[in-house]
Amino acid sequence: MEIPFNKPYYTYKAIENIDNVIKSGKIGADGYYTSKCRELLEKRLNAKNLLFTTSCTHALELAVKLIDLKKDEQVIMPSYTFPSTANCVLADGGKVVFTEVNHDDLCIDTSKIEEKITPMTRAIIVVHYGGSPCDMDKIMDIANRNDLFVIEDAAQGLFSTYKGRQLGTIGHFGCYSFHETKNVSCGEGGAILINSNDEHLIRRAEYIRQKGTNRIDFNNKNVEFYQWVDVGSSYCPSEMLMAYLYAQLESMDIIHKKRLNIFNRYVNVLDKIKSDKIFFYSKGNDEEDFNAHIFYIIFKKADYADGFIDILKDNDIMAYRHFVPLHLSKMGLALGYQENDFPYERDLYKKLVRLPIYADMTEEELSKVEEKIIDAIKEI
Repeated sequence: MEIPFNKPYYTYKAIENIDNVIKSGKIGADGYYTSKCRELLEKRLNAKNLLFTTSCTHALELAVKLIDLKKDEQVIMPSYTFPSTANCVLADGGKVVFTEVNHDDLCIDTSKIEEKITPMTRAIIVVHYGGSPCDMDKIMDIANRNDLFVIEDAAQGLFSTYKGRQLGTIGHFGCYSFHETKNVSCGEGGAILINSNDEHLIRRAEYIRQKGTNRIDFNNKNVEFYQWVDVGSSYCPSEMLMAYLYAQLESMDIIHKKRLNIFNRYVNVLDKIKSDKIFFYSKGNDEEDFNAHIFYIIFKKADYADGFIDILKDNDIMAYRHFVPLHLSKMGLALGYQENDFPYERDLYKKLVRLPIYADMTEEELSKVEEKIIDAIKEI
């Protein structure tokens, strides 16, 4: 019995929804299921002005276009993140400025942000790692005092909260992912939340999303012809994807409950072991809603992480590391960063291990993982 690292939640409703789309003959963008997904998600997030995109990468790109980033303007972000966080800045001619993360929750270290701010700084992109919230009060205070935009990279943060507010709803923009590996998924997909009542900004986002055209005005019968009105790209997901996603969103409470149970079982196992080989492991947050997106263990030595992964693999359990820090990657080095710029991040990716977690994990599978965690930590 092989236990995968991740498996998308299965619901037969997705097949029914996709069949409905095919029979309708309307398989393009912004149809019935896009509308239903938007209605459901905006209600859950207690927010408005949500637009679906073909990925979180595209949501981030759209956010950067909306702040009118100029050539060589700077955007501060953690080095320990996925390349999309940086690519969206470079694609518009900006410069990435990496900074450090907290040693436990791996969210951006707010004490390091202000020293990175220069007259060329335009924005901060914060990453809610594993569903844990960044310290948004401090971040928004820094941004407001320095007239900066805040973009929440909430690719891993959907349905986690900070002081009762959903992640992605606090900064100027929130960006979400529905990739295959996320809690709710449509294979590839994303969304941007525009936390503003500025009608011009919202309309511009709709134009950029639709290849830079005012097609939405045409669809709403406000113009006789639609035309090219702004710089844009093709960011609209098809109804096939939205039909699949709607079934997932309808099951989001079930998915959350099952993932949280697995997460807490892992916490209980590691609490009992109290191994001196472990530096830190995921704890969640008892005071906030937490989406249980990732469960990770940070070992004190890379050798411990290597051995742990190998033992689990020998027992047909898939566990993986995560990001190579961007400053340490081939592209980061090409941008002028050095290996030792961020010592903690430099070593982190070799010591961090993520455990399998997915809503359809059976009790037999979970019990096996728990047993082998104990065996592996004793053996390494």
